[in-house]
Amino acid sequence: MARFRLIATGGTISSRRSPNGLLAGATGAELLAHSELGALDVEVDDLTTQGSYSLSLADLVALVRRTRDALTGGADAVVITHGTDTMEESAFLLDLFHDDPRPVVLTGAQRPFDSPAPDGPANLAAAFAVAADAGARGLGPLLVFDGLAWQARGVRKVETLASGAFGAPGRGPCLRVTPDGVRPLGARSRPPAFDLDAVDELPRVDVVSAYAGCDGALLDAAVAAGARGVVLQALGAGNAGPAVTDAVGRLVADGVPVLVCSRAFSGPVTPLYGAGGGADLDRAGAVFAGDLSPWQARLLLSVALTHKPEDPGSVVTQWLEQPAPHQI
Repeated sequence: MARFRLIATGGTISSRRSPNGLLAGATGAELLAHSELGALDVEVDDLTTQGSYSLSLADLVALVRRTRDALTGGADAVVITHGTDTMEESAFLLDLFHDDPRPVVLTGAQRPFDSPAPDGPANLAAAFAVAADAGARGLGPLLVFDGLAWQARGVRKVETLASGAFGAPGRGPCLRVTPDGVRPLGARSRPPAFDLDAVDELPRVDVVSAYAGCDGALLDAAVAAGARGVVLQALGAGNAGPAVTDAVGRLVADGVPVLVCSRAFSGPVTPLYGAGGGADLDRAGAVFAGDLSPWQARLLLSVALTHKPEDPGSVVTQWLEQPAPHQI
C-alpha cells in the first residue's frame, strides 16, 4: 500500500463559521475523517492553520522544505490542503524546486468545513486519487479541484465563490478524475528545478499594475520600500505608457530587475509597440515573462535573485525558454 503524507495548512477546507467570520481550525485528521477516505496509509502533518491570504514568503518556503522532507522520509506522494486565495503561488513555488517524480498534490475548498454541502471532502478524495495514480508521476506539483488537475505553471484562481475555482488559461488541465479513475488530458514538460539548499529566504519582489494614466510613482515606491525586483502587470501584450517605461529604464539602470506580465487573463506578453509600449520596455531592459501571471512571475524572479543576484533576468529567461522533458 502506498504511503501518503498529508500536510495541512488551513484554508476554507478547514474553516468553521464564527462570530468573526470563517476561521481555519479543523486538523488534518479531521479532514481525513470528514472525507471518508477509508484505509489509506496517511501520516498527517499540521504545518499551520490559517487562511492562505495570511501566508508569508517564509511560510511558503517552509512548506516547500516540509514537502521535500516528507519525500525524503519515504512518502510515496504528498497531499497538501491549502487555502484557495494563494494556492496557485504555493503550487508554483513548489514546482520551481521539485526535482522528484513522486506526486505532490494541492487541494482545498470553496465552502467551509461545517457547510451543509461542503466541497472539501470530494476535493480531498480526488487529490488522493491523483496522488496514487501513475499518470501523475513526473508532472510536478498539481492543483486538484472540482474533478480536474492542473500543472502548477499557469494555473489561476478564476472564481471567487463557485466550486470550479481554478483554470489555466491557454493551457488547460492535465488530468481528469472520474468515477472510473484518473484520465490523462495533456501534460507539458517542465524546466529543471532550482536548488532549494541555495535559498535561505526569498527576497522581496513587488507587483505593480499599469492602468490608463498611470506613471512610475508606484514602481519607485516599491523599490524605496525594499523590493529587490519588480513585476510590471502591463496592459495588453505588454504595454505601459511613456512615464512607466521611463521609470522601468531608471530601475534597470540602477540594477533592479523588472519582469513584464499582462493584466489580460490569457496569452503571452511580447514587445510589439513603441511610444511607451512593449518595444520600449524591451529596449529599457525589462524581461518579458511569457504567459506567467504576475503572481507566479514574482516568485520566479525572487528565486532567480537568490541564484544569480547580479543577473536574475538571464535566469528567468533561461527558465522560460529551456524546458526539459518531464520525469516518469
